[in-house]
Amino acid sequence: MALTEAIARALPEPLAPGLPVLSGQTRLLVVAPHPDDETIATGLLIQQVKEAGGEVQILLLTAGDNNPWPQRWLERRVRIRDADRQRWGRRRSAEMLQALQQLGLPASALESMGWPDMGLTDCVLQSGDKAVSALAAAIGRFQPNLVVLPSLDDRHPDHGAAHVLVRLALAGQAHPPQLLAYLVHGHAQDAGFIDIGGSLEQTVNKQVALAEHGSQMALSGRRMRALAGRPERYTGVAASSSFILPWRPPVWLWPWLRLSLVSARGTQSWNWRDAPLQRDQHGGYRLQPTAEISGQLQFVRLASTLPSPWIFDHWGWCELPGNPPR
Repeated sequence: MALTEAIARALPEPLAPGLPVLSGQTRLLVVAPHPDDETIATGLLIQQVKEAGGEVQILLLTAGDNNPWPQRWLERRVRIRDADRQRWGRRRSAEMLQALQQLGLPASALESMGWPDMGLTDCVLQSGDKAVSALAAAIGRFQPNLVVLPSLDDRHPDHGAAHVLVRLALAGQAHPPQLLAYLVHGHAQDAGFIDIGGSLEQTVNKQVALAEHGSQMALSGRRMRALAGRPERYTGVAASSSFILPWRPPVWLWPWLRLSLVSARGTQSWNWRDAPLQRDQHGGYRLQPTAEISGQLQFVRLASTLPSPWIFDHWGWCELPGNPPR
């Protein structure tokens, strides 16, 4: 089914401007932080690109090996050693190849970066130049004209960090590919959604592909089937126009908050109380970055240093415009 036909069935409103037309010229790159993200978020789109005669490449950032509870359950173990994690990562990668085959992709369509699961934020904050360069090289090898990446609003820390890494890797390109963002965890701030439906055959294929991720379905099958059963929802990626940070943390939490600013020039980080913040008349905060990154693509992350069993980000990332007001 053509992409325009799928969306026309899913949405009664006119198609969103800038929607890509799928054809034999389409070169789709799907950025997946973990095995199963490619199926949950883009299983229908992958099939539609292939049916239109286009090419698809999957860029897998981590092996998803730091996922202890399904491993404990299936392997009947409590302590998980490095060797256990590595074996689990190989299992998940093998499951992903089976899922991709169900979606019509060969093993050669998968490229793995091998970065640490639950460690992509550190890749941004601690080794940003190296990670961005490696990602830019991987993207350049495939030369996509359409890139689908996690949303900046996604509350899984690996997903938000993946968005930042991809955007920085593409910054400065003379002819960048079109970007569409998908969200798996949380709620998007943007209201301009593009919902893509599929044919019955495509929908069934997607659910069969999802079942190949058996290690994840063991404990989370109902949730994953619900996620994969929704229409695939995408948003366009546009530069931010707001200089005001979206967060107003309570005063009692300030001693445990860390604010980080990332751009192509590197990373700056402060305790909340020491950050160069200005407060406006409405109580919002504006960050005053140093002059040398003016005009650069900039992302800000707010995080708590307090230990927590909760893996998801409470605040996450936001994008700032490149040129602050004078």
